[in-house]
Amino acid sequence: MKTRLLLLIATFAIIPTCVMAEGCDVQTRSSSAAVPAVETHSCYEYEGMPVDSINWSCSNETKDTLNATKKKVDRCDDHYQATCTARLTQESLANPHSTSKDKSAKPLNMPDNAKVTTYYYDGEHLAQAKIDCENSGGNWKAK
Repeated sequence: MKTRLLLLIATFAIIPTCVMAEGCDVQTRSSSAAVPAVETHSCYEYEGMPVDSINWSCSNETKDTLNATKKKVDRCDDHYQATCTARLTQESLANPHSTSKDKSAKPLNMPDNAKVTTYYYDGEHLAQAKIDCENSGGNWKAK
């Protein structure tokens, strides 16, 4: 009986550190009419990474010409129009749009199964988001 209880406790102690996905909901608007926002509402999730590894990229600190409001969520909503899934790299921890073009490459200090999935909910230029996804080594999937 005690062995089962210890095994159960150990299982729940290990699972949250490696298995759970976390998301970052992003609302984007352009600071200038000359700079269109490719996506206006998206959310991205890291999979195969330790808990809280998304915290830094999901902060609201940005110096871009696009204003983005980011909010950490347990999971991204399922009412998306399309997704882009790619291998997670060290650079994509800071920029979720930066992914590995070499699908067989193993990034240093990253779990082999680590990936980032971006969910696109609305946007004026989803065709451009698809091009960006595929040019960065990602797999685009329309719902």
